[in-house]
Amino acid sequence: MDALKITLQILLGITSLLLTLLILLHKGRGGGMSDMFGGGMTTSLGSSGVAEKNLNRFTVILGLTWGAVIVALGLIMRFGAEA
Repeated sequence: MDALKITLQILLGITSLLLTLLILLHKGRGGGMSDMFGGGMTTSLGSSGVAEKNLNRFTVILGLTWGAVIVALGLIMRFGAEA
């Protein structure tokens, strides 16, 4: 049980970092925090439509994976001590 817990914790760390990077790669949709980092420029320097869709897909899949790891770790911590 400890090996599974450690593996999930490592997976959580990796997915957290990757999710943060993927979110920062998204194109800004207007004002706000994205303007601070240069995301407010309206030139065609951003990614193309296909690349943006793929980035969205990867972000959603990684977010769902991150959520599943959180739930699994919570269940192990809650019910793993009783076994």
